[in-house]
Amino acid sequence: MLNTMQTKLCLAVIAVAALAGCATSTKPGAVGVTRTQLLIVPASEVDAMALSDFSNQNQKAKSAGRLLTSGPEYTRVARIAKALQVQVPVFRDDTKDWKWELALIDAPILNATCAPGGKITFYTGLIRKLKLTDDEIAMIMGHEIAHALREHGRERMSQAKATGGLAALANVLAPTKGLQVAVASEASHYLFTLPNSRQNETEADTIGLELAARAGYNPKAAMSVWEKMAAEGGGAGNAEFLSTHPADSTRIASLTAMQPRVVPLYEAAAKADTGSSKAEASASAAASGKPAAATKSRKKKSSK
Repeated sequence: MLNTMQTKLCLAVIAVAALAGCATSTKPGAVGVTRTQLLIVPASEVDAMALSDFSNQNQKAKSAGRLLTSGPEYTRVARIAKALQVQVPVFRDDTKDWKWELALIDAPILNATCAPGGKITFYTGLIRKLKLTDDEIAMIMGHEIAHALREHGRERMSQAKATGGLAALANVLAPTKGLQVAVASEASHYLFTLPNSRQNETEADTIGLELAARAGYNPKAAMSVWEKMAAEGGGAGNAEFLSTHPADSTRIASLTAMQPRVVPLYEAAAKADTGSSKAEASASAAASGKPAAATKSRKKKSSK
């Protein structure tokens, strides 16, 4: 049992740690997310836990013959993931050091996640059940990447550690093997299972919307995908994703209100892509001596 002096000292240490751990994990971007976060759990610890969970998930999926690493669906999802990854330095410079990975799991589950460090998981059930377009896949994936960029899982772990007060600090000061195992098992609970706050969900919606728009995906798909989610809300197999991502009218209204901020980014990306395609066609035509053929814009990616 801690005596009064030890208690005061511990409380002082907690207060200092909390102040030192206040920061914002991302740059504002065009959408202007600037909220200060409590991040007292070391990022390296969270990343290690997330990587372990991601590896275990993939091993189980591989053993069950459900981990897709090739084929049309994998190629499609990987292409979208790559396009979004190119845009993440807008919010974080350190993402150049992330070891991005994609796990596409063939299961009738409506779920997707992105663990710290760029470990993306997508389920075929989400694509097939909702008949997602490329734009809609990009909106969901951008949203999940945004959670990783904002380190919402680490933030929740930090909040739990801070509110745990003396018990949490005592555990840190006197760790045991049993405690370490318990902490590891709780990591995925804070990273993926617990529902995000409305504030965190709005941040992920906002940043994800900008990522997708900058990558040339139509931001209007953000509303259509959540409308599809809402329509599927009561179906079997939907509970996991919808329990942490409520698809309600407030969310759709918020995404609609964000459109003026991101539509110009989408239009600029589409224009740049069209210009690049035309330049490539002209160069190819010049080399072959034939007239340049008309080119199609990035909007082609909206197909299913």
